[in-house]
Amino acid sequence: MVCLVITYFCAMIKVFLRRKISQRIANGHPWIFNNEVEKVEGDVHGGEVVEVFTHDKKFIGKGYINPRSQILVRLLSRDKNADVNEQYFYRRIEECWEYRKKIGYTENCRLVFGEADSLPQLIIDKFNDHFVIQTLALGIDVWKPAIVKALNEIFKPKGIYERNDVPVRELEGLVQQKGFLSAPFETRIVINENGLKFHVDIENGQKTGYFLDQQDNRKAIQHIVKGGDVLGAFTYTGTFEIHAAHYGAKSVLGLDISENAVEQANRNAELNGLGNVCRFQAANAFDVLKQWVKEGKQYDVVMLDPPAFTKSRETIQKAITGYKEINLRGMKLVKPGGFLVTSSCTNLVNPELFLQIIDMAAKDARRKIRQVVFQTQSADHPIIWGLENTQYLKFLIIQVI
Repeated sequence: MVCLVITYFCAMIKVFLRRKISQRIANGHPWIFNNEVEKVEGDVHGGEVVEVFTHDKKFIGKGYINPRSQILVRLLSRDKNADVNEQYFYRRIEECWEYRKKIGYTENCRLVFGEADSLPQLIIDKFNDHFVIQTLALGIDVWKPAIVKALNEIFKPKGIYERNDVPVRELEGLVQQKGFLSAPFETRIVINENGLKFHVDIENGQKTGYFLDQQDNRKAIQHIVKGGDVLGAFTYTGTFEIHAAHYGAKSVLGLDISENAVEQANRNAELNGLGNVCRFQAANAFDVLKQWVKEGKQYDVVMLDPPAFTKSRETIQKAITGYKEINLRGMKLVKPGGFLVTSSCTNLVNPELFLQIIDMAAKDARRKIRQVVFQTQSADHPIIWGLENTQYLKFLIIQVI
C-alpha cells in the first residue's frame, strides 16, 4: 500500500497542448485554457503540479492544474528540473523581496504581483511589518501554508492576514474567506507614504486594505496643485486629496459615495494636520459633477480616480461610455489653464483606448488638452510585456486649455 501511495504522488501528470496553441505558450504566456489542451495523462483532482508539453512532446513548463477552472493550467516554471516544494516558494518570495529592495520599495509595497512574479494568482501586500495575502487560484491556495511559513522566516512579521473574500475564487471552486494567518493583531494600522500618514483597514478596507499601486502617481501632482482649489471625485480614503493639501493646495474637496470611506478620509486628513484644508463629503460623483457643470463651478485641478467600470468584455462599451462621461464632466469643471488628473484601473481598457476616450471627451467638451504626465502603476507592480493583465493602471495628467 505504501508503494502505491508513493507511486501515485511521484507520477507527474502530463498535459499536452493542441498544435495551434503551443507557440503562444512557448513564447511566454502562463495561462493554458481548457480548449487549448489536446490530452491529459494522469488522474487529475485539482491543485496538482503538472508538466506541460507541446503537441510534439517538447517540454514547456510546470504549473498547477484545476479542471474546474476555465484556465486549466497556470505555469509556474519553465525549468524541467525545478522541484515545486516549500523551498521553491521560499526562494521565489525571497527573489521578489530582493527585486523590490533594488528598486526602492522597502516599507510598503506589493511584494508579490501574481503572474508578473511567476507566482500566478498570488498577491502579497506588505504594509511595513504586516502582510496581506490573496490566493486566487486553487493551485496556489494549496501552497498557502508554505507561503505563510516563508513570510515568517524571511520577515518575522507582526502579523499576516488573508483577504480571500473575493468572488473570483468561486470560479476556481474555492470559498470566499478572510482571517488571521498568524496570531491575531490589530488590523487597523497606520502606514507612511511620501511623508504622510494613512490609516489602513486590513480587515475591512477595499482589496487588501489600501491601494499601493498609485503611490508614485500621488507624487506627480505636487506642482500643479500648489495654491489651487482642488476637487477630487471617487476619493475612497482621500489619499490623492491629502497629498494635494500637503503639496500646498489652497482648498481641497473630496467626494465619495461611501460614508465609511468619507469618514476614514476625514480621519486621514486630521492625522496629517490637514483638516483645515481638506474636507470630504458623501455624494454620487456622477450626479454631483453633472449638477456643478450646470451651475458653472470651476476648479484649478480636478482629480478623478474611479473604480473599474467593467471586468467583462461583454460590457466594455458601457465602461467606455462611463469613462468618457466622467472625464467630460471633469474637463468642464476645470478652469482654462487648469489640470485634469484622471485614472483607469480597468484592465480591459488598454492605454491606447484610454487616451482615445480622453480625446473624445475633450472634443465633446470643446476644450484643447495638453498631456503633462502619462504613466502606469508603481514599479512594485511590475509589467511583463505580452501579459496584458500585468499592465492595468492608466494615470494621466493633462492641462485643459
